[in-house]
Amino acid sequence: MAELFLASASPRRRELLAQIAVPCVTQIASIDETPLPAEPAAVYVERLALEKARAGLRALGERADAVVLGADTAVVLDGRILGKPADFAESREMLLSLSGRSHQVMTAVALVGAGRESSRVVTSEVSFRTLGEAEIAAYWASGEPCDKAGSYGIQGLAAVFVNRVQGSYSAVVGLPLCETAEMLGQFGIACWQLPAQGGV
Repeated sequence: MAELFLASASPRRRELLAQIAVPCVTQIASIDETPLPAEPAAVYVERLALEKARAGLRALGERADAVVLGADTAVVLDGRILGKPADFAESREMLLSLSGRSHQVMTAVALVGAGRESSRVVTSEVSFRTLGEAEIAAYWASGEPCDKAGSYGIQGLAAVFVNRVQGSYSAVVGLPLCETAEMLGQFGIACWQLPAQGGV
């Protein structure tokens, strides 16, 4: 079986792969994540996922037995990509814009290796209840939104903001597990790699 490398520093993506019992080794290679002029969000996340995976494979010296998984997630409101907030003012602006509305979360997953490439984009819709100024300030003070696209993490404290998710919850967290499992299978990497049980 090919060895899987994860081109991401995200602990959430490692946890999601562990959830479906797929072992991986982290192999990060930095890339330029600047959006191209007028680049649609879905095209942007897919390009970044592929570039991360390709960069990871190059860093491994193009190992024949290696498959590298790259992923990227974008929070999109009215066609605009919401990145990570630089400060409280930006976080507040983002969360107020998401308050009481629905937005899209686009996650791309890409696999590169064994002489081939594959990528997919999964779009989910997330709805927020109306948020208050005090809770936005308290949420920022928690430190959680600082490194999150759209200034929130659905798997963390911000779960209380979300009143509806249509689509893949795991994709909103950072990796669409259904689609990822299918793609891994096409590259000869099995899910549920559980330790062997002893005999009776």
